[in-house]
Amino acid sequence: MARQRFGIAVLIAIALLAVNAAAQKNEIAGSIGRVFISDQGVSGADPSNPNIHFGNGLTYEANYARRFIDLGIIDVKVEVPFVFTPTVELNFGQNVVPKSFRSYFVTPAARVSLFPSTAFSPWVSVGGGFGHFSESSELEFGGPNPGNTGTTSGVFQSGGGLDVKIISAFKLRAEVRDFYSGVPQLNVDTGKTRQHNIFVGGGVVFSF
Repeated sequence: MARQRFGIAVLIAIALLAVNAAAQKNEIAGSIGRVFISDQGVSGADPSNPNIHFGNGLTYEANYARRFIDLGIIDVKVEVPFVFTPTVELNFGQNVVPKSFRSYFVTPAARVSLFPSTAFSPWVSVGGGFGHFSESSELEFGGPNPGNTGTTSGVFQSGGGLDVKIISAFKLRAEVRDFYSGVPQLNVDTGKTRQHNIFVGGGVVFSF
């Protein structure tokens, strides 16, 4: 009798876990990290300092995702990452570029996870949307910025990461995403119309 009760308890526990896993189709996540943008050379600039340098701005991500395909070993979610950088400082040898800019990207995407129900689940994400740069109204070394102070462009997003289950519906996340966008208004000729904005961060995921 005791063995039967134990067996029944085990079966109920497994059933509850299965129902819980099936019910957790949605997730919300928050991450914090840095955005990295490569230096850009300026045509005709002083050869001793010909590049614009971009600061590694502190960056925040909010993410909502919903699972649409579950094949056990892999699943597919549709996600909407929103990534916001309050300040990216600029540095150039001449007082012609904005002091800084802020940016945000919204890029709906498909995310494919491997071993989604295990302790460690790697994933990749591909999608696209739009981004916006708000350039400072001041120049780097003072004075009004004569250029535009609002630039919007299409964005292609690709990335990958690792989710690590900690307790029940909570996971830790490490991720890298590349937001390939247009360029902010810098008031100089860099010869570029697109740039990589690489976000590296970590955060927490809640499934429900």
